[in-house]
Amino acid sequence: MDDHIETGIKQLPNRVDHKCFACGPANPSGLRMKFFTDDTSVFSWVKVPDHLIGWDNLVHGGILSTILDEIMSWSAIYLLKKLILTKSMTADFIKPVYVGTELKVEGSVFEKQGDREVVMQGRIYNKEGVLCTESKGTYVLLEPKVAKKLNMMSAEAIKDFEPILKA
Repeated sequence: MDDHIETGIKQLPNRVDHKCFACGPANPSGLRMKFFTDDTSVFSWVKVPDHLIGWDNLVHGGILSTILDEIMSWSAIYLLKKLILTKSMTADFIKPVYVGTELKVEGSVFEKQGDREVVMQGRIYNKEGVLCTESKGTYVLLEPKVAKKLNMMSAEAIKDFEPILKA
């Protein structure tokens, strides 16, 4: 998938030992999403494996929602330089998404709501560039010290996000 990456974008760093279902490279059952940016949006290219099907060869809607939440989250973290918590999100399933096909996922800021919340948008396109699924989500913006106080992340994990938060 990396050979389809557009010019003018850079890859965002991620922990190699991270086990997140969506983005963790150390999760053998996960999606192992990688993230790239052009400093306006964040992108990922992913193929959903067949063990995550819904009907026959269609990707389960919960998996599509996970992909969208993840792209919107990484977009908020990188573009706004804050850690986040998902407050709410909606997804519109427009076209079928099939397992094993390459998908382009894009996230961007839709609307900033003061210093504490942001509405993000996410989109999933099939290999022909057709919009298949789109979403909007509201995210709470957090400073790293608040994330640590809430016991969301270890100090080490927060430190690993510093290159993204300071980029």
